[in-house]
Amino acid sequence: MSDNKNVRVRFAPSPTGMLHIGGARTAIYNWAFARACEGDFILRIEDTDPERSTEENTQIILRAMRWLGLDWDEGPEVGGAVGPYFQTERTESYAAALETLKERGAAYPCFCTKEELDAKRAKAEAQSGGYAGYDGTCRDIDAAEAQARIKAGEMHVWRLRVPKDHPPITFTDAVYGEMSFPADVMDDLILVRSDGTPTYNFAVVCDDANMGITHVIRGDDHLSNTPRQILIYEALGFDVPTFAHLPMILGPDGKKLSKRHGATNVEEYRDRGYLPEAMVNFLALLGWSLDGETTIISEEELCRTFSLERINKKDSVFDEEKLNWMNGVYIRSLDEDAWLVRATPWLAEAHARALEAPLGATICPAPSEDEVAHRLCGEGVDEEEWQGLLAHVSDEADWYRCVYPLIIERLVRFDEIPDKLAYLFWKGNVVLDEKSVNKVLKKEGARADEALAICREVLSDPKIAWECEALQEECRARGDAAEIKPRNLFQPLRVAVCGNMVSPPLFESIELLDREDVLARIDATVKAVF
Repeated sequence: MSDNKNVRVRFAPSPTGMLHIGGARTAIYNWAFARACEGDFILRIEDTDPERSTEENTQIILRAMRWLGLDWDEGPEVGGAVGPYFQTERTESYAAALETLKERGAAYPCFCTKEELDAKRAKAEAQSGGYAGYDGTCRDIDAAEAQARIKAGEMHVWRLRVPKDHPPITFTDAVYGEMSFPADVMDDLILVRSDGTPTYNFAVVCDDANMGITHVIRGDDHLSNTPRQILIYEALGFDVPTFAHLPMILGPDGKKLSKRHGATNVEEYRDRGYLPEAMVNFLALLGWSLDGETTIISEEELCRTFSLERINKKDSVFDEEKLNWMNGVYIRSLDEDAWLVRATPWLAEAHARALEAPLGATICPAPSEDEVAHRLCGEGVDEEEWQGLLAHVSDEADWYRCVYPLIIERLVRFDEIPDKLAYLFWKGNVVLDEKSVNKVLKKEGARADEALAICREVLSDPKIAWECEALQEECRARGDAAEIKPRNLFQPLRVAVCGNMVSPPLFESIELLDREDVLARIDATVKAVF
């Protein structure tokens, strides 16, 4: 690998959609490498696809980058000495590079039509040898004739004149090691299309060279482009950067990660309640490791220790179970104040869902895993109502901090909060899980109605402090007197108050609720079930 002094790397996404997981990992590696080498991380937008490149998509990418915490030293919204940082604004540099190649005899006009090229391809593919690329029909056209045809308005592209005697194209990839490609199989690639726009390989070389990029870190789907780009570097007289090609990210089935495996873009993971630091940690370890053992690594440590030498040559498998575990670790590391800030949208969402609860007690079957549809925070409520719910979290911060110990050990993702905590906002209503009703309240011989009557008597007594320990101990004592085991006493109460036999701590939850609401839930449950 080349000297790491004055390292300049770039991440160059096309704004044709979301920032996908593979692109995010590439961005993380470039960013971490720049930080580890005290170099520069450049963000460049390759927006040359006029139909799919939009300002909206650009903002989506920038938003995802900011969410991940990947700050760039040069690029959109930051500026820099080698801008502009959008390819559509760099057309003059491509035109200048083409003129240089013309002057050196390294580029020539090709007048072959698409129909002619398609016919040649079809004929070649029908023969045993197959298609070997452009056959050089226009390579040796006399310069005066070519100029006359151009002047006459004949459509043409500009091709790179690959030297016939060029030796094998070799380079040392920072991940894969020594690479070699025979030059005689490289046809004269197109540099500029007939409409005057540069091809990807030409534009990216011009941009990387003019921006002083020292290391090109990208997915190995670009590996086949590298020898072609090296030919362009050589023709223009530019230094060739160090290349590092990253192996693919695969799904659990061993196939390339795609939508069939679930979420594939960064904002989907944000909306599902993953922490950005957990995503950066997880994605960094998809092909790189600190020591082969460490799984939790802070962004500071990543930026201090990252090196290209420790990137694995093997494809990585996207293991969402591991991501969930890692996200849970990061969530549990938050103190109550940090948790409250991060969890605010989902706490407001829990409140919003509770507002949809029917009056009284409603027995509902639990949705299957396939039926559970992810709902973005705030979806289903108008903007004014949503802002009011967010404000409620801020205004009642002390109360919400009391929720923290009830839930913190039970969270894997923040989007679990609405389902787990909606019961806190039901007021006097309760949504009863059908399975819990049948297994707990309607269980033969369980004496659930007696248990609820005993607990209601305690909870309605104003002389007993509305505190979890006092309420629990008094309920337990009266249950013992009635010869009802604690489990058979408390499970019916849990279902009646929380709607489910699996919930955060029962009496700690009751302490957070109004006495009247708890009693109303018990009464509604008794009326609905018994």
